[in-house]
Amino acid sequence: MQGRVVASLTAEVRPQVGGVVHERLFTEGNYVEQGDVLYQIEPATFQAAVNEAQANLNSAEASLETAKLKDQRFADLLEFEGVSQQDADDAHATYLEAKADIERFEAALETARINLEFTKVTAPISGQIGISTVTPGALVTASQATALSTIRTLDPIFVDMTKSSTEILKLRQLLAKSGIKKGSTDVSLILEDGSEYELKGQLKMQEVAVDASTGAVTLRAEFANPEGLLLPGMFVRTQINDAVDENAILVPQQGIYHSAAGDAYAYVIDENNKVQSRGVTTLSAVDNQWLIGSGLNAGDKLLVEGSSKVRPGSDVKTVEVEMQNNGEMVRVDQQSGGNTAMQGGV
Repeated sequence: MQGRVVASLTAEVRPQVGGVVHERLFTEGNYVEQGDVLYQIEPATFQAAVNEAQANLNSAEASLETAKLKDQRFADLLEFEGVSQQDADDAHATYLEAKADIERFEAALETARINLEFTKVTAPISGQIGISTVTPGALVTASQATALSTIRTLDPIFVDMTKSSTEILKLRQLLAKSGIKKGSTDVSLILEDGSEYELKGQLKMQEVAVDASTGAVTLRAEFANPEGLLLPGMFVRTQINDAVDENAILVPQQGIYHSAAGDAYAYVIDENNKVQSRGVTTLSAVDNQWLIGSGLNAGDKLLVEGSSKVRPGSDVKTVEVEMQNNGEMVRVDQQSGGNTAMQGGV
């Protein structure tokens, strides 16, 4: 299946207050930790706002103390009718307003301190940070549309694949058959240059809905990426063992031939060392082998090399070979005399 590499976490860095960028504190392309300061916005006006909010709070605290004392005096005098009820009520109301002012000015001070802290633009996640879109001296605004930079977590990293809903239905029908077992969650990766990624991934999830526009379902695998070889946006090929057929027959591709009409056949060597031509059905290619649907049985001796020297009915002396992962045939045993053919077991 075709797949596309996706960062496991992505976060765009945006300012939460406006101002002039005073300093950039990271190197583009480097790894940053969550909480690292990336940009410093000019803090002078925000520090002044904190100072003003603190002064207002101090003034309100002084007014509260005065209002509290007056409220207590009037309450005492009211017992001896030294003041009117209205004056006592007004003094108590003034005290309550002074208490409310304290809460209001404390909230204003906290807001000013938060805005001052926001002049330090920090990394929301850990990962590799990309190119900065601004330089010192640039004017930025709160929650602007253009991100200052983007951070991506590359280890672990995801690979998103798509499989048609038809294939998923066929797989479920296949798994319902006897002798077919569910495969593993291991995922192999073939890179753009044809090389195989050395680390296996794990299939993590399958989307719960079919894309109406493509008729496909997205699958996501997770891979370790310690060297940073996999980058977001790369297109790769993946291999997943969805199901295991314990009776499946795989044969080397060079052991299957095609007639002028396009029909597939194989040369099978019988117990009398005679060559027989047998029609076969191939289902799909698996690396450098064919998955056989019909025509061959387990234990058949298949002619894989030397077909130009023989015809159906020919007597042959065989050399047993095994196929390596790279497709090379390696001799296992040798017999001399007569026509010689390379044969492998099915």
